[in-house]
Amino acid sequence: MTEVKTNRCYKNSVFTLLFSEKEKLLELYNAVSGQSYPENTEIEIITLSDVLFMEQLNDIAFVLENKLVVLIEHQSTINENMPLRMLQYMAKEYQAITNKKDLYKKQLVKIPTPEFIVLYNGKEEYPDFKELKLSDAFKSKKEKYSLELTVQVYNINKGRNAEMASRSPALNGYSELVYEVEKNCKSMGRDESIKAAIKTCISRGNLVYFLEKYCSEVENMILTGWNLKDALEVEREEAQSGGREEVFCSLGERYVFGRG
Repeated sequence: MTEVKTNRCYKNSVFTLLFSEKEKLLELYNAVSGQSYPENTEIEIITLSDVLFMEQLNDIAFVLENKLVVLIEHQSTINENMPLRMLQYMAKEYQAITNKKDLYKKQLVKIPTPEFIVLYNGKEEYPDFKELKLSDAFKSKKEKYSLELTVQVYNINKGRNAEMASRSPALNGYSELVYEVEKNCKSMGRDESIKAAIKTCISRGNLVYFLEKYCSEVENMILTGWNLKDALEVEREEAQSGGREEVFCSLGERYVFGRG
């Protein structure tokens, strides 16, 4: 019997579904930032989407109390280009939330303050916290730059940043789910690993509401028969043999290879 192929980007997919609920998203931000915004805090999710390709361009973006724009990306492989990607995301977000005509007025246009966060839980060793700066990519170095962007990277693997995890049951439960899946994979098939991990998390009281409500969706995200990443990898090989590598790699970076 052939084992069902799995979605290698499952962490990102389940992560996005879990924190698309405003209550969980606010809880996550409070845990990461150390803030204590109450449950009734005004929050608007403004995650970018490409309507033509039905694809999310970034993981989660939201405006908090109309004063703070937060972009959160989840990655299982750290991408050193995140500051540049965040800059591109942010430009589109500001374009979407501001009136174009106001930009030509003499009066200063007030915009929400940006904040950039990456949550990492890949297999490679990584510190609990690290900052990535846009200026690291600049070809010439100066003491002061006209443009800078800082991304805060937090390691959310089980056992890392324990205090932060304790402030967010959803984040802690997510880390436990990923840990259980990876642990189970050492002794059983991927599909069995995921089903067993879900049962274990529920039995331990982790993500009970989420996993019971979205159990089939979570399994389908992981146990998917159609793996877009595999498909793009095959097409990439064909493109290389046909002299189209540069064009395809650009497309692939946009949809899969640039994602965590």
